[in-house]
Amino acid sequence: MAKPTQAEAEAAVKVLIEWAGDDPGREGLLDTPARVARSYRELFAGYSAEPRDYLTRTFEEVAGYDELVVLRDIRVVSFCEHHMLPVIGRAHVGYLPRKRVVGISKLARVVHGFARRLQIQEKLTAEIAESIQDILEPQGVGVVIEAEHSCMTLRGVNTPGSTLTTSRLLGVIRDDPRTREEFLRLTRGA
Repeated sequence: MAKPTQAEAEAAVKVLIEWAGDDPGREGLLDTPARVARSYRELFAGYSAEPRDYLTRTFEEVAGYDELVVLRDIRVVSFCEHHMLPVIGRAHVGYLPRKRVVGISKLARVVHGFARRLQIQEKLTAEIAESIQDILEPQGVGVVIEAEHSCMTLRGVNTPGSTLTTSRLLGVIRDDPRTREEFLRLTRGA
């Protein structure tokens, strides 16, 4: 499938403005099609990256470290694939290393890389966890995402403040009750 040009994207935005009932030729909207196309390029940057690649540079000098590594409160900005409305929340990502660790900024980059696509939260949660499991080969991985879906809070059922929580637990974080509880406690900041 060929990617539309910038001009084609701007023309589509112009049509949406007209469809909404406004005049794309009025002063306040003249540059809106170009602005929207540029913002979508940024908001959907996940399509131009392979998030798994962020995990390839690892460190084996861990001085025997064998406890959980948890990065909390990673800001998630995604878009519902059904309504193309924002999904905004936070992700908590952790793993129990086997032999190597990855720089913590790489965990955030993986989250951002998958989030900056049209998504459902359940798939996003699974993609993050499975990528970490596949590339780092840790003893276990846990991902919890809490997010507010604009498609539910701004329209439809119209329930502001409601959040969806999803989790994907793999390996010992899923199978060992003590490790599971420790991971979940750490995601709550306790």
